[in-house]
Amino acid sequence: MIVTGSMAAEAAPGLRAIYDEHFDFVWRSLRRLGLHEDDIPDAVQDVFLIVHRKLATFRGESKMTTWLFGISMRVAADRRRRAHVRREVVTDTLPEQADPNSDVMKDVAAREGAALLEEILEEMSPKQRTVFVLFELHGVPCEEISTLMGVPLGTVYSRLRLARECFRRSIDRRQAGERFHLREVGAT
Repeated sequence: MIVTGSMAAEAAPGLRAIYDEHFDFVWRSLRRLGLHEDDIPDAVQDVFLIVHRKLATFRGESKMTTWLFGISMRVAADRRRRAHVRREVVTDTLPEQADPNSDVMKDVAAREGAALLEEILEEMSPKQRTVFVLFELHGVPCEEISTLMGVPLGTVYSRLRLARECFRRSIDRRQAGERFHLREVGAT
């Protein structure tokens, strides 16, 4: 069967549909791949410009999110290589007395959790971070990660193991620091 232009347009999603459906995924992926918050809007635009140029070549052999993550991964790597300035991240502070049941407190806790995740991801090498984000945060199977990154499956497993170890060490370090700080505060 020959696919006509109108049938092909119906079969493949358009750029607008892809953008609407996957914008948040691309944003989160770029952030988790180590881009600074200020650089993400331009990086998202870069990703969707590439999608626009290459959409006709997408054959559907992988999931759309996998294809988008691969593009995001290359855009993030390119932006990190070109980065000249490391910017300071300003964080909100908690009020002295806050209602722990308020939506504001939940939002602050969610932001603090996301900031902690970003800090821990920054401690990983870019290759380990990419595998960790794909597998642990996006649920991409290791076989698909192997194909996406162009590395053997064993390499994916190795990077995932190292990333998990880095994650665990980072959490342990933070917990030990909190225990030490609480002991010091209690002693004074």
